[in-house]
Amino acid sequence: MALTKEQKQKQVEKLLGSITKQKAMVFVSFSGLNASDIEKLRHDLREAGAQLIVAKKTLAKIAFEKEKIEFPEINNELAIVFAYEDKIAPVKTTHTFSKDNERLNIIGGIMEGEFISGEDMRILAQLPTKDELMSRLVRVLSGPISNFVSVQRENLKGLLYVLKAIK
Repeated sequence: MALTKEQKQKQVEKLLGSITKQKAMVFVSFSGLNASDIEKLRHDLREAGAQLIVAKKTLAKIAFEKEKIEFPEINNELAIVFAYEDKIAPVKTTHTFSKDNERLNIIGGIMEGEFISGEDMRILAQLPTKDELMSRLVRVLSGPISNFVSVQRENLKGLLYVLKAIK
């Protein structure tokens, strides 16, 4: 069923609203996915602070041109993941979902106004999160201090053993 001009304008306005609020976008091809799989992906993305919008390529191209963002050439069905809170969490969620469902393919994405290829998006998804990196940094920084404390404790124990032996 063809969309009316009014429905097309509403879709373009919806896309424009999402484009202006987003921090990052991921373009995915979902050919062959059934409705329940798409719903599960939408649910997972909602928890990550993102939204999946299935869009006609021509309407998406119009919305991107209005925002002066270059729209990539895409040959398959298109869905766009808009990240509103965290830039990386939706990429990770989409990548994890694509590992389980081979029919979902990450085509690319836009972060900070630049297009990133699908391969680079997959690499980005495999990087540790900010919290994981911070915990690793704390562990690395606290290692020498805890080692120093344990060496000092052993020196005191050694001194106590010597004094006990002399007694």
